[in-house]
Amino acid sequence: MASTQFNFMPVAIKPGSSACHYVGRFAPSPTGPLHFGSLVSAVASYLDAKANKGEWLVRIEDIDPPRESSGSSDKILRQLQEHGLQWDREVLYQSHRTEAYLSALKTLKRSGLIFSCHCSRQQLKEYAATHSYPCPPTSSSTLSSLRLLAEDNKIIIFDDIFQGQQRQSIKEEVGDMVLCRKDGLYAYQLAVVIDDCFQKITHVIRGSDLLESTPRQIYLQNLLKFPTPTYGHVPIAVDKEGRKLSKQNLAPSLGCQAATKNLTNAISWLGLSLPDKLSKTNHCDELLAWATAHWNHDKVPRMQQSQNPDNLK
Repeated sequence: MASTQFNFMPVAIKPGSSACHYVGRFAPSPTGPLHFGSLVSAVASYLDAKANKGEWLVRIEDIDPPRESSGSSDKILRQLQEHGLQWDREVLYQSHRTEAYLSALKTLKRSGLIFSCHCSRQQLKEYAATHSYPCPPTSSSTLSSLRLLAEDNKIIIFDDIFQGQQRQSIKEEVGDMVLCRKDGLYAYQLAVVIDDCFQKITHVIRGSDLLESTPRQIYLQNLLKFPTPTYGHVPIAVDKEGRKLSKQNLAPSLGCQAATKNLTNAISWLGLSLPDKLSKTNHCDELLAWATAHWNHDKVPRMQQSQNPDNLK
């Protein structure tokens, strides 16, 4: 049987265009304060929104309490403001959106696309190879997750602003993805799709570590008849050993005492060469205004770069 291909190539808005209203977003998880890698993603999404005369929103993705650290949400918002990154609407917290996620699950269940499962991904794959039903039966007392039934021969294709055309076979490369975990918490893939639609997000600019998640989100958008945003994934920042700068790798937190230096490093990392007259400025607003006026997709690096965390305070 021939593969079914879904080719998603939204028309990107050029800077200065008023063809439609641009809405971008930055959506951190409150597992710790912002570090340089997350600042790069925030700045990239902010500049793309402002260069297109659009809105820039902030969403706190606090749907995984076991991984979250106390006070991180407030700390992240303070760090953004200290670096001149001010959002245009009220901050959305995913922890307040559980009814919307439940409603989406019910919609998918009515369509026969959700099933209960107590298996690991590998166990599920092995069972599916010899059985027509996606998961072996179990007692009602066994904790189960809710999985999305992946359709056979479904290939998602989309054009990424920075990484070019991407292609993923949902069944072969992803399988039946979890939308609600065994502990009752909603999965990232479900929540992000629901909230991007709710907030009318038109452009998602984020780190390339989430590039492989995008076809899954497009697949889910298609099933729920949601619009698909334009996607752009900037390369992630790494340390000297080539490891992604992350909270798990103990990347240093950004401090307000070096905000302009941090911002200068992030702007330069994104391929823009600041003029000498701005090299000594103490005003983040001046840096962001210049970077917005000179934002250029073609200058953004396509490969991951290293960043010395010792330079960030």
